[in-house]
Amino acid sequence: MTGILLIPIVAREVEKEVITAVANYVRQFYSKFGLGVTSLPKISINRFSTGYNEIRGQFLGRVFLPVLGIIRNELGAKAIVGITDVDLYEEGLNFIFGLASPYSKAAIVSLYRLKPEFYGERKGKLLMDRAIKEVMHELGHVFGLEHCPNPKCVMHFSNSILDTDFKGRDYCDNCIKKLRGYLDD
Repeated sequence: MTGILLIPIVAREVEKEVITAVANYVRQFYSKFGLGVTSLPKISINRFSTGYNEIRGQFLGRVFLPVLGIIRNELGAKAIVGITDVDLYEEGLNFIFGLASPYSKAAIVSLYRLKPEFYGERKGKLLMDRAIKEVMHELGHVFGLEHCPNPKCVMHFSNSILDTDFKGRDYCDNCIKKLRGYLDD
């Protein structure tokens, strides 16, 4: 069984370098739990058009999870993360960086507000670092972790890009212990 699937969900472009950087980091970490990582070919955002809100110009995040869950199930994987270039939201929130469901073992991460140019910053490795953190965060939720009070833990809630930039890429010792318990079951 494949462990973790990554799938680009594309409107314009999800940079291959970002997918590669995320895949390499996730593989390096989750190999400790016997999980590999496979990058799937990209799919079109059109498959999720029912989630588009014209007034907001954003996609409802939860629309992605059932479809991703079906793909995960069909391919016999332990988890799946969609990585998209569109802006996401949830009811009651202006935007979200990502969303996960431990029930469907699926997550979606948006690069839209992770891109440095969104904040007037220069392009560079910052997008890859932010993408790695958000994918690791959402995978933590997929595997049963809650938000962590430790601001350096990747499971700390990001209310803004400043929170994402401040936290690390890895789970704190407490979250690793919980993760080990969830994955060893």
